[in-house]
Amino acid sequence: MHAACLKEPTEPRKVAAILTGGEGERVQIRDNEKGYGLVSRWLHWLMALAIFFLFGLGYWMMGLEYYSPYYRSAPDLHRSIGIVVGLALVFRFVWRLANTKPDDSELSHVEQIAAKLVHWGFYPLILVIVISGYLISSSDGRPIDVFGLISIPSLVTEKGLSDQAGYLHKVLAYFVIGLALVHAAASLKHHFWDRSGVLKRMISGPPED
Repeated sequence: MHAACLKEPTEPRKVAAILTGGEGERVQIRDNEKGYGLVSRWLHWLMALAIFFLFGLGYWMMGLEYYSPYYRSAPDLHRSIGIVVGLALVFRFVWRLANTKPDDSELSHVEQIAAKLVHWGFYPLILVIVISGYLISSSDGRPIDVFGLISIPSLVTEKGLSDQAGYLHKVLAYFVIGLALVHAAASLKHHFWDRSGVLKRMISGPPED
C-alpha cells in the first residue's frame, strides 16, 4: 500500500501534468509547428470559460428586477470580467503574432480557410463586444470599477449611445456564442471522426520529440 502511494501521483499533480504537458516533462511555453504552448492553451481555455460565463450571466441579468439583491453586484461582476477578457484578448493577439503557427496540413484546404476565418474573426468580434459593453456602462459619464482595483474613466458621453451599444452588444454576443459552438463541434469532429491531433494539441500541447 505504501509503495502504491509512492507510485501514483496525487490528484493535484495529475491535473498539473495535464495542463503543463505531462508528469516530469519539460513545459513548452511558446507555440511551435507541432502544437500550442502552455500560454496559448491557458489563454484559450480560460477565455472560452469566461466568455460562456459572461454570456450566461448577461442572459440571467436581463431578468433581474430592481429590488433583486444581485441588481448591482451582477452587472459589476459582468463588467469587471469583461474588461479582463478585453485585456487578455489584446495580449493573446500579440502573443499569437509573436509565435510560430502550428502546422495544420492534416486539415483539408477548405478546413484550413474556415479555421483561419473563425480564429481571426473572434478577435474583432470580441473586441467590439467589449467596447460596446464599455459604452453601455460609461456613456452617461460614470467610470467602470474593475473588481474594486482600478477605475476605467468614461471617454464618450452621448445621449442614446447606451441603447445603440446595448443592441450591438447583445447581437454580437449571440453570434460569438454560436460561432464558438460551431468551432467546438468542428474540433470534436476532427478528433473523433477524422482522428486528427488538432484538439489534442490544444489540450496537451506539442507531442514529445
